[in-house]
Amino acid sequence: MGSGSVITLNRLASLIPRLGFALFVVVALQFPNAAPAQRLAAPLSEFPTEQQAQAHCPADTVVWLNLPTGIYHFRGERWYGRTNSGAYVCEREADAAGMRATRNGQ
Repeated sequence: MGSGSVITLNRLASLIPRLGFALFVVVALQFPNAAPAQRLAAPLSEFPTEQQAQAHCPADTVVWLNLPTGIYHFRGERWYGRTNSGAYVCEREADAAGMRATRNGQ
């Protein structure tokens, strides 16, 4: 491989067909703090309206999920239903998919 433990992207790419899933797992374990959208996640049902989401999960809280960031907001908070790219989702499904609530209450 050349110098020490340095591996080039080309070399890594050449190993993928031979190592497949095992390599994926090793790389994934090296980056446990990857953004939520990049992790393998549980299925998440997204809805264009609050009413549709509530019909899907009547016993759960509907939240507004900012899709690019994976952060959700509760009704009454500043960004609920207002981010440029988002959807109404069920809170439990969002949690299971690796999303999280806003930390600043906006």
